[in-house]
Amino acid sequence: MIHTITMPTPFAVGDVNVYLLKGDALTLFDAGTNTPEAWEALLHGLKESGYEPGDIEQVILTHHHPDHAGLVDRFDGARLLGHAYNDPWLRRDEAFFEHHDRFYLDCLKEEGVPEQYLKWVPKMKRPVAFMGSRPLDGQLGEGDAVPGHSGWKVLETPGHARSHLAFFNEETGEMIGGDLVLGKISSNPLIEPPLDPKAGRPKSLLEYNDSLRRVAALPVDVVYPGHGEEVRGIAPLIEHRLGQQKERALKVLGMLEDGPKTIFGLTTRLFPTMYEKELGLTLSETIGQADWLVEEGLAREVRGEDGVLHYEQA
Repeated sequence: MIHTITMPTPFAVGDVNVYLLKGDALTLFDAGTNTPEAWEALLHGLKESGYEPGDIEQVILTHHHPDHAGLVDRFDGARLLGHAYNDPWLRRDEAFFEHHDRFYLDCLKEEGVPEQYLKWVPKMKRPVAFMGSRPLDGQLGEGDAVPGHSGWKVLETPGHARSHLAFFNEETGEMIGGDLVLGKISSNPLIEPPLDPKAGRPKSLLEYNDSLRRVAALPVDVVYPGHGEEVRGIAPLIEHRLGQQKERALKVLGMLEDGPKTIFGLTTRLFPTMYEKELGLTLSETIGQADWLVEEGLAREVRGEDGVLHYEQA
């Protein structure tokens, strides 16, 4: 039986869920945000389930974001498992963070972002303040069995995060889904640097859509999500979300009717009041629409002599 523990976060997304699963190992899936309020809620939830922190034998992360990987240090007697991408964040790897800043600086320049906004780059690391700081004890990837839990398998489901995993039990139809499928909202496919500095920019929205289609084709009865209530009937929900995605992209295509635009130019039209407060989120959203249009053959990408990318109708 899966026991849900809901914890507060300091973020706009609101409360986050973590899940307790008893098998051959007592496992906590995700660990909330590193705040005193979240720790109190987690202690209360464990007590209600008849456990205390020292009973947890392993913590498994759906992804590295701070509302999911915050309190891992509090379980120093447990093994910590997750996708390899969690590790440089948890270890505060300096070489990765240098690559992280270069990646975002290059992206902002390609996107035509004016120089006064380049100060955003250091802000992209703000989440570390709410994240744990211990390395993984083991890595999980596509097709792995979940240790200690017969019938549970690991699915790599990138898009919202480079590190995103979901955990599926085909016999019971249960999925611990992180932020892959949420009932009330669609997750943001975020642009994040690849682990390999030589790799190109990941096309997060296209990856996210592929992850959604993949789980829609599985015999999933219920998803235990990172936020909100349990989600059932995911196939029609995902079909609806993909339809909404198409509508958003076609709106961007309409903005190209009067000539080529940069990502920054499109972002200021799509999010005229929000982009200055949430530059990273809004640029990620806009890049996703542009990637979708290029993939569908409806737009093309043209690089200027200054290295800035422009998008035009195909």
